[in-house]
Amino acid sequence: MEFKHIPVLLEETIQGLNINPDGIYVDGTIGGAGHSKKIIEKLSEKGLLIGIDRDEEALKAAKENLKDYKNFKLIHGNHDDIKEILTEQSIEKVDGILLDLGVSSYQLDERERGFSYNSDNTLDMRMDQTQSLTAMDVVNEYSEEKLANIIYEYGEEKFSRQIARNICIERKKQKITTTKMLADIIAKSKPYAKDGHPAKRTFQAIRIEVNNEIQPLYDTVINSINCLKEGGRLCIITFHSLEDRAVKDAFLDAQGKCTCPKDLPYCICNYKSLGKIITKKPIEANKQELEENSRAKSAKLRIFERREKK
Repeated sequence: MEFKHIPVLLEETIQGLNINPDGIYVDGTIGGAGHSKKIIEKLSEKGLLIGIDRDEEALKAAKENLKDYKNFKLIHGNHDDIKEILTEQSIEKVDGILLDLGVSSYQLDERERGFSYNSDNTLDMRMDQTQSLTAMDVVNEYSEEKLANIIYEYGEEKFSRQIARNICIERKKQKITTTKMLADIIAKSKPYAKDGHPAKRTFQAIRIEVNNEIQPLYDTVINSINCLKEGGRLCIITFHSLEDRAVKDAFLDAQGKCTCPKDLPYCICNYKSLGKIITKKPIEANKQELEENSRAKSAKLRIFERREKK
């Protein structure tokens, strides 16, 4: 299957990166290189793009899509390890970093990967096919309480307890091995679904657990900011409230806040700041983009600029 992924908030992201033609840029979730191609088009021969992805199929697609360019490196890895990856490349600081979080259109549409509740395939949901933990492991081996907590926290699903209970009842009869088996159990556990398919939130929750998408995110944001040169920018696109909240909190902490009384003429608290938030509110897709790409509906772009407080 061809790796297809329409980059969301493309122009807004490129503008947000404020690209230096001779700079070094990192796309920590390169996917099919939709954003990266636009970045590399703005680079000179001295510039460099580093593309990271934990999905080897994505890296193959990126290599094909960037075949007309030379100044890029592709690395199989996780954006959570961005500092270590740059160190291995003998790079201390970069001019910009992009993180486009969530699942690509290709991963959702390729049924064999087990991300979709609209198909009947093996429960997998791994972005990195070399890792051991799968959705099948989570569904069949986690305790009822742990399942319920994951579904509630990561999926914001109010019927999490009933869904977890029914999963545990059914798996005693037979192992839950396919996306359809799981989706059918979820559908029978909910009286209604106003937000689309009844399995949508639970599948999201299990995917987040399998790929450990939330736990390291705050640290990843701070580490990414620390990898930026003075004036460098970090652009992060999120797709649900948990991601956005983690990014927002990290940006606020990185920006810092003066705690001095307002009537003092100058700051004496010596608060630490790594820079400033460029986007007071997240940037969202406009009407035209939403008409062309419905998956941009929940996308939010936040931008941070490295400006170390003297």
